[in-house]
Amino acid sequence: MKETIDWKELSEVEKLKYESNFLRGTLVESLADPITGAISDGDTQISKFHGIYQQTDRDLDKERKHQKLEPAYSFLIRLRMPGGKFTPAQWLKMDTLSDKYANGTLKLTTRQTFQLHGVLKKDLKNTISEMNEELLDTIAACGDVNRNVMSHANPAESPFHAEVIDLATRISEHLLPRTTAYHEIWLDKKLVANSKQDEEPLYGVRYLPRKFKIAVIIPPYNDCDVFSQDLGFIAIVEKDQIIGYNVVVGGGLGSTFGMAETYPRTGTVIGYCEAKQVIEVAEKVLLVQRDNGDRKNRKQARLKYTIDRMGVNEFKAEVEKLLGYKLQKEKPYKLDKNGDEYGWKKGTDNKWHLTYFVEGGRVLDKNKQQLKTALREIAQTIKGDFILTGNQNLIVAGVNAAEKKQVDSIFKKYGVAPEEISGLRKNSIACVALPTCPLAFAEAERYLPDLITKIEGILNEFGLLKEEIVIRMTGCPNGCGRPYLAEIGLIGKSPGYYNLYLGGNFNGTRLNSLYKATISEEEILSELRTIIADFAENRNAKEHFGDFVIRKEYVEEIREGKEFKH
Repeated sequence: MKETIDWKELSEVEKLKYESNFLRGTLVESLADPITGAISDGDTQISKFHGIYQQTDRDLDKERKHQKLEPAYSFLIRLRMPGGKFTPAQWLKMDTLSDKYANGTLKLTTRQTFQLHGVLKKDLKNTISEMNEELLDTIAACGDVNRNVMSHANPAESPFHAEVIDLATRISEHLLPRTTAYHEIWLDKKLVANSKQDEEPLYGVRYLPRKFKIAVIIPPYNDCDVFSQDLGFIAIVEKDQIIGYNVVVGGGLGSTFGMAETYPRTGTVIGYCEAKQVIEVAEKVLLVQRDNGDRKNRKQARLKYTIDRMGVNEFKAEVEKLLGYKLQKEKPYKLDKNGDEYGWKKGTDNKWHLTYFVEGGRVLDKNKQQLKTALREIAQTIKGDFILTGNQNLIVAGVNAAEKKQVDSIFKKYGVAPEEISGLRKNSIACVALPTCPLAFAEAERYLPDLITKIEGILNEFGLLKEEIVIRMTGCPNGCGRPYLAEIGLIGKSPGYYNLYLGGNFNGTRLNSLYKATISEEEILSELRTIIADFAENRNAKEHFGDFVIRKEYVEEIREGKEFKH
């Protein structure tokens, strides 16, 4: 018998989840409806738990409306792959599906996984079913649950890579929803007669108040931006082994223009746990959020707001109450950077690993640069792995010396050999934005490469072309490309206009601050020219750009999210 709930003050999504019959909704009926390329409004919310977003091609919306046609509906499909590690066979499967059912490209995301774009409703089931043939799934890649768990990406940088990627996988599996809806709807798995009704021992009938994100890093690398996560684990290494993890809670970068009560927040370290305790700690943090998160206002529902409302000490006490023991005191650590180290490196496993820059995370064939074809041939050649990074890049991992030569030859053959690029470009991230994201106010992925080229001209003029500066652009303030941690952050306000934020730091531990609002490209370049000239002339030795603009008072340092201004 269902519990009695007063729905008057709760958000509409709460009732939708409650009445969805453990995430089934009416998806089967929506998928079977031949009249429209869309699914019902309620099912657009429920489908997110299955890793799917309904979208339209906004470049075509106006013309289609003029022709009295419904929008050009299609779907984004996002995979769940903890730690971003794929076999060559899995890469080839995604490559095939992108051509067969999607728009012919692969999008590498900032959560270390793939997205397919442009999948039509009639092809959704076949796409997911064929993914499953290579042990790939989209369960909980979106929705009000724990999403894809990230981990340190590069095996060449640490001998502990295998350990943390295994930990990410175990966390992900432990926190998966238990509903059988996914397998019934997409894989035709029928419930056994008289089988036990679905239960969600962790999530309950309404799941979480909002999305929940987890990452694991190994200092000095912060390639997962651990302070942007709802929950993060920072590995502590002593005597050549990971002995435990510092626990970070309450990160999150989404905000809403014009709503001061919404803001990005960097996570807070609340203590340390032993390696064997990580799964339990992750579960209890999630449960405290489940029971205390705001279910009335989704814009206040993330863990960061729960912690700011409760206070860090009270939140920590609730976690420890569920654990039955106290977290230990935070252990010292040092973070150097949150970007990727490019090029070939030999790892402690005696294998070779290539970190390859993928601009905007978009894998495609374009003119004479045939990246998608090159990676397909590499996948058919090597016996190693493909690892996606948290910065939209790719690692061809675990190859021997002979395969290393083959990889280089294939990249050269298809016109995509790794190149020397500016320090700015190698530290860039752009979200998808237009034309498919319904939340975007402005361009990001399609525009940032051209803007960087223009900024590179300024940097080169002042002898700073190789200077590493973190730049990130998003089409809206929701923070998917983690722009609020960038040294230069650009947030779309309207077509052609952006808010310019400055002062994040190079290792991803500090928020940036609003410098100029609603400015055009011409104004962006003018403002940056002035600051870059000053930086070239007056920086301290080894001072990073983000630290410089704080020291020179171009912007004030943001010490906590509630100080942030839109």
